[in-house]
Amino acid sequence: MSRIIEAMSDVDLLGMIVGSKTAAQLLKDAGGSLSKVLYESMPSCNVRPRVRTKLRIATELVRRSLIEPMRQRDALTSPASVRDYLRMTLTGRDYEVFMVLFLDAQHRVLESEEMFRGTLTQTSVYPREVVKRSLVNNAAAVIFAHNHPSGVAQPSHADELLTRSLKDALALVDVKVLDHFVVAGTAVMSFAERGLL
Repeated sequence: MSRIIEAMSDVDLLGMIVGSKTAAQLLKDAGGSLSKVLYESMPSCNVRPRVRTKLRIATELVRRSLIEPMRQRDALTSPASVRDYLRMTLTGRDYEVFMVLFLDAQHRVLESEEMFRGTLTQTSVYPREVVKRSLVNNAAAVIFAHNHPSGVAQPSHADELLTRSLKDALALVDVKVLDHFVVAGTAVMSFAERGLL
């Protein structure tokens, strides 16, 4: 059965969830991109609420399946899983979101929290609140992530300053900052890989 499912087209798989006509229309509206259908919060004005709910449920199931391995083993041993999870969580938002993955001493995910929401171009992040949530979660380390609705996965100067400020604040309570990701569309940029931490 799994081979049959793997051989199915995107429209056929999506059709099993929302019906074949709706699936074809959704994919057409999204320019053939399955990821746009799943990531967008409102894929189409013509989509019935029940279909939207089914798509949100499917997306949430995928998101949960992506974070599950990170709860059981070192998140840094599977950077692709972290990227996939962040892409699934942050892509398609039309406003900026700043989230934090709180990790234990073995770098397993304790909690994933969307901490701040902003506008199309910015969000206000308060280091004090990040420190408080780190202590509440008994975190030994954190990974930051935020999205750029503009579609450009390049950190701004303000992003770099914020990361330094958060890193300094968290160092006072012995919480390490392991990375900061910028998600833009399907692109995910890592501060650590760029030597920005």
